[in-house]
Amino acid sequence: MEHVQIQMLGAFSLCAGGTSITDAGNRSKKVWSLLAYLICNRNRSTSQSKLINLLWGDELNSDNPENALRITLHRLRAQLDQLWPGAGRELIVRKDGGYAWNSSISMELDCDRFEALCQNAEQDEQQRLQELLDALSLYRGEFLPRQASEMWVVPISTHFHNLYLQATLEAANLLSAQARHEEAVRICRSTVAAEPYHEPLHQILMQELAATGDQKGAATVYDTLSKRLFDDFGIRPNEKTREVYRTAAHSPEDRTLPMEEVLQHLQEPDGNSGAMQCDYDYFKVLCFAESRAMERSGNATHIALLSITSNSDKPLSKRSLDRIMEQLGERLRSNLRRGDTISRCSISQYIIMLPKANYENSCMVCRRVITAFHRAHPHVAAKINFMVQPLTPSICVP
Repeated sequence: MEHVQIQMLGAFSLCAGGTSITDAGNRSKKVWSLLAYLICNRNRSTSQSKLINLLWGDELNSDNPENALRITLHRLRAQLDQLWPGAGRELIVRKDGGYAWNSSISMELDCDRFEALCQNAEQDEQQRLQELLDALSLYRGEFLPRQASEMWVVPISTHFHNLYLQATLEAANLLSAQARHEEAVRICRSTVAAEPYHEPLHQILMQELAATGDQKGAATVYDTLSKRLFDDFGIRPNEKTREVYRTAAHSPEDRTLPMEEVLQHLQEPDGNSGAMQCDYDYFKVLCFAESRAMERSGNATHIALLSITSNSDKPLSKRSLDRIMEQLGERLRSNLRRGDTISRCSISQYIIMLPKANYENSCMVCRRVITAFHRAHPHVAAKINFMVQPLTPSICVP
């Protein structure tokens, strides 16, 4: 009897004796859904009525659903016969009035091996790390991706995805403890693609990038996460993530830097004309610095807050608000001076720092930006309000 190797993580395929069959490009989705279910429930028989409900639910327009199931089983066995002659009837058997995967068949299932490696409580750290790395190499994508929307698949897929995430976090910490920072970065980057909002994972990635000396890479990770969270949910990274970012992105170099390199770091990239836009945390630091400078220079600096609201009683949708905020950001960057600074401080507001500008000039600047916005986007169903307040040293006193 043949040995069958089965992959369900990232794809669905069966291999025996050098011959493989896969659901990729195969139109018989119900055939492969039936096969997947029988394999996952291989230790018990499944009744005909349950299989019919699983495959068709209420959508089957037939007076003879049992016949529809028999046709699907016939097609499934024909697919399996490609592995070896008669494989279909050897692998799918009648049992206790229903159907089942033949549990006596020698088989190897990737998700079983993956789960065993993840959940093994090995005490030796080096052996545990190797098991985790082996597990991560097995996880080639989500469980049964072509069946991902089926109700019975969802909880299993979530279970394996959570194991994958936890294995990444544990492996990254073990690699970090051994100063294998490049490897930790590699596995974290791979998992971030599947977990774009998971802050603890991004925290570890930033720390490991900083450990390799890539502070710029750590800053890029934070900026990407921050933008994604704000664009999709209207929130900023939590305090722990911001703390890791401040430490990782600004950790000192472990070597002596020549002045030429320092000056190169301080050069702003070409093409950044108009006002500077930054993260709100950066904006606050710049305000602290400006407030201190005002004590010596005596120059006036004002803070403007621009807020978007709906023109009607109906609130703006998040999609509309995001689009308007992006359009307003473009107007701000192009209509303000290079020495001005802007930041998106909430889902519907921009804050502006206007150095060496009195109250009247600051109000005039805000009106000019709003006029330019409505001229460029005359049909936007929103209005923009602004407030202007002076920045004083007392604002920045702890």
